Amino acid sequence: MAGGPAKVSRADDGSLLRLTLSRPKANIVDAAMIGSMQEALDANLEDPALLAVLIDAEGPHFSFGASVEEHMPEQCAVMLAKIHRLVMTLVDSPVPVLAAVQGMCLGGGLEIVLGATRIFAASGSSFGQPEIKLGVFAPAASCLLPARVGQARAEDLLFSGRTIDVGAAFAIGLVDEVSANPVEGALAYFDEHLAPRSGFSLRQAVRAARGAFATNARLDIERVERQYLEQLMTGRDPTEGLGAFLDKRTPLWENR
Repeated sequence: MAGGPAKVSRADDGSLLRLTLSRPKANIVDAAMIGSMQEALDANLEDPALLAVLIDAEGPHFSFGASVEEHMPEQCAVMLAKIHRLVMTLVDSPVPVLAAVQGMCLGGGLEIVLGATRIFAASGSSFGQPEIKLGVFAPAASCLLPARVGQARAEDLLFSGRTIDVGAAFAIGLVDEVSANPVEGALAYFDEHLAPRSGFSLRQAVRAARGAFATNARLDIERVERQYLEQLMTGRDPTEGLGAFLDKRTPLWENR
């Protein structure tokens, strides 16, 4: 197993690629974490022996979200390009992507999870896109969340920034399975439902089922990324909100 911001290993005779966020307790999704995951995916996804990817995390929480420092105006264009490339690599993966979540899964952490095909969650876990509280919005989640939970439920989470518990997440379809140990649940699913399959045929099935979704998601994320950089970040309040978070103070909105 390789060390770094994300630990990388191949299990089950190489048929399962496991990526583990390994900077507990926050597991912040910063440029180093994204780069570590992207490198592993680029190096492994085209291996015909690979049948699935599992994304999990060390520590009590899956992730508190993206690096706020790297979303300040002078860095956000580079950061958005990197996280959106990672999310789209997961959405467009030629093999199923399983996500195992414990504790808090917020912001950019949830955006990564939304790229998965099946989400396993621990009892007591919670989910949210709190970006609006900082005066910004969640670009990838704006595009991916409606497809998973429906437009109205996605808008509730995106516009309010509220966090929901795992019971509510399961009820709206954000989470597929709840258990005491989501990694064990994901591995059991892999062993029973994916490991016995032909890798060639499985890849064809994934392409058939997700091809149109991935194509539309890519176009939508490109659109929203442009909006974020060319419209949102020209405003005063986004910079105020991000700065207030870093300064640990209440933001002063001017509605512009």
